[in-house]
Amino acid sequence: MAQKSTKDPRLISYDTLRKAIGWLGILLPAVMIAGNYALGNCHVLQDSNSHYYYTVTGNLFTGILCAVALFLIVYKGFNLLDNIVTSLAGCFAFGIAMFPTNENSADSCAIIHLPLNELRNDVHYWFAALFFITLAFISLFLFTKSKGPTTKLKQTRNKIYRICGTTILVTVALLAIYSLSDDESFQQFDKHKPIFWLEWVALTAFGISWLVKGKLILEDEQNKSKAHGR
Repeated sequence: MAQKSTKDPRLISYDTLRKAIGWLGILLPAVMIAGNYALGNCHVLQDSNSHYYYTVTGNLFTGILCAVALFLIVYKGFNLLDNIVTSLAGCFAFGIAMFPTNENSADSCAIIHLPLNELRNDVHYWFAALFFITLAFISLFLFTKSKGPTTKLKQTRNKIYRICGTTILVTVALLAIYSLSDDESFQQFDKHKPIFWLEWVALTAFGISWLVKGKLILEDEQNKSKAHGR
């Protein structure tokens, strides 16, 4: 008699959840650009990903952030520390969505407007910084853990996690330097939207890390038939 599957089709596997988080992170900027171009006839790149809040894709921006936040909060990791850190990252993502940055671009293609508020703006950027720093911590110190022997593929995965985590930290540092510096020579780069591109680099590193963790690539042979596990 054939053995019945014990997998409940109503449940989402951790690997599926990890891949969903990864893809949402990587595709967020592209979706914002394409959505504004197609739905709002807006051909102008925004100053940052957060400034898409004010455009025709604002609800989509908020929705994707909230989806990432929810996935991170419900995600159960290796141990209690994993659970706490990923939940914190989820809370920070919610904070980014709930406290929008100030609208500051004259060619923003904005369809809604909010009064300038420095406190809200500062809270937004603190949440964003904490979100990325927490994601870097996850890649550098949590994803690199192992339940069993460290295989060659696991070593390769760990290298990717460390590269992704380090990339996130470097981009956060560059964002802070660019945003807080009073050096007028930096203003010549404003037209190239460096903050937007640096954020996309950080989001891509975040997404790659979670896609690898979700076993999209570099999965050990002995684990391919398992639904969970590191």
